[in-house]
Amino acid sequence: MPRMLDVSDDVRAEIGNEEADRLLAGENAPGNYDCTSCRTQGDSELERTSTVLFVGDETAVLAFAHATCIPSQVVQVAEEQLQGAVRSITGGAPDLPGAEKFGGSPDQAVLGITSGLVLINGRLHPALVVEPSGPVARPGSGGTTDEFLALVTEQGFRPVTDMNQVPAPLPGWSVLLAMGQLHAVLQPGAAGGSPVSWWQAHQPLQVTDGWRTAANKSSTVLVYTAPAGSIGQQPREDLLRSALERAAARGVLAAAAMPLAGT
Repeated sequence: MPRMLDVSDDVRAEIGNEEADRLLAGENAPGNYDCTSCRTQGDSELERTSTVLFVGDETAVLAFAHATCIPSQVVQVAEEQLQGAVRSITGGAPDLPGAEKFGGSPDQAVLGITSGLVLINGRLHPALVVEPSGPVARPGSGGTTDEFLALVTEQGFRPVTDMNQVPAPLPGWSVLLAMGQLHAVLQPGAAGGSPVSWWQAHQPLQVTDGWRTAANKSSTVLVYTAPAGSIGQQPREDLLRSALERAAARGVLAAAAMPLAGT
């Protein structure tokens, strides 16, 4: 039976006309699926469904989503991320969740990421806190000065002085939640190309049902960043909020608001 699939021109160009036509005819497309954005079940026979193609250097993974959640698109991600997703599906050894190299150099710090709900003016907001494991030097400088805060503010993150204010949006950036799990923080590609990963999980990172519900409701995620040692791993969300407030008071916290699963 034909499916109510949306296959964008970019996806069609990647998978080829023959494969795209087979999908639309229902030969290779699932009837029921778990939406790669909101994680609830969808039915491509009854509702418009987007095809979302995650592309690495050598691997491509096709996923499906409600068309009301995200449009059909190609998302460029690190090959290692896709391999990690494949390993998690096939039962291979998991990688460390929530961490990735910053800047791609083996001698640079690893970015850790923590998810939590942050209360701002009586409303709970889904948030991510990104903190490197050690000092981050400016690429090519060879120096030992921690330039992480300067680097993220140059990319558009704004200093946080008051945790009771919602961070400003950062155009072109987005948070990718696929299969109900956190996959990446995406930044604009060069010369207006497809988005690329600024941070990506080795293995998709599990978030709580409350976090995912809040993110789907607001379609916006607050991303906070701070230099190594500023926040730390906090076991409770109230302690995370307190750590963020201390970092803001010391002038070492920057943040931005990003759409969920946007391009």
